[in-house]
Amino acid sequence: MKVWIPHEAGVGLLGEAPAGVTVQAWTDPGRPPSDPAGVRFWVPPFLSAGDTAAMLSRLPDLAVVQLLSAGADAWVGRVPDGVTLCDARGVHDAGTAEWVLTAILAQLRGFPAMARAQARREWAYDEVAPTDELTGKRVLIVGAGSIGAAVHARLAPFDVTVTLVARTARPADGVHGVDELPRLLPEAEVVVLLVPLTEQTRGMVDAAFLAAMPDGALLVNAARGPVARTEALVAELSSGRLRAALDVTDPEPLPTDHPLWELPNVLLTPHVAGSVRGLLPRAYRLVSAQLRRFAAGEPLVNTVTDGY
Repeated sequence: MKVWIPHEAGVGLLGEAPAGVTVQAWTDPGRPPSDPAGVRFWVPPFLSAGDTAAMLSRLPDLAVVQLLSAGADAWVGRVPDGVTLCDARGVHDAGTAEWVLTAILAQLRGFPAMARAQARREWAYDEVAPTDELTGKRVLIVGAGSIGAAVHARLAPFDVTVTLVARTARPADGVHGVDELPRLLPEAEVVVLLVPLTEQTRGMVDAAFLAAMPDGALLVNAARGPVARTEALVAELSSGRLRAALDVTDPEPLPTDHPLWELPNVLLTPHVAGSVRGLLPRAYRLVSAQLRRFAAGEPLVNTVTDGY
């Protein structure tokens, strides 16, 4: 059995392969490392898009696609019948949670404005002080999976009130359902988006969602760009009523002439929440465990069902 992975470094990170398994690095889409026949387990590159998914047709014996991303939206509906799709749930919890905390604090404490003042060599105390603060805020986390739990844990020292929302309510865990958002949004001073992109979540942040948020609230999108309707986002943010920190956009990359670039109440980062130096060791620990389960005929974890 052959296993193809996207990093030369991954060969070492995987450790000793199970008996009968050959691990090869497929780093150049135009040059497969060997005959695709016999490849049963494939790890595509991180943040792969539809063009990478098209490579599925070149792997006739494929049984498992193990993603390095927490989201599987680029792959759902593309994987042939009989092939198991698995995501990297858990791998990105720490990195994404750090980005969310950084983005919240940067926006509330006015760091973007101070960075612009620094570029002008201006001591801008009168312009920026006093700043807002995270302490005492009411935070709504939309997406109560493993990343949501990691964000919740990191918010604990800041004396905030956290409300968690998932696809369906889990009263025993204190988690609300998405159907409760119209009631919850008016009380939320910070709204964090961490949902996967599915047909149910595409465009969920629309004009009505944004209008329900209170004046001065902060929207943080660490999910996927299409979770928010861009026209509604631009319209509401252009009014200055809300603030935003966006790691993802629709379209992505954001065109140079897009109005979001110019809004002073918007912090933009180029989809880097999960792109941290510790990614590969964590990712290949998961790949290694999954490969050993597959080789032993054991059930895989993180299997994607209905887009999740």
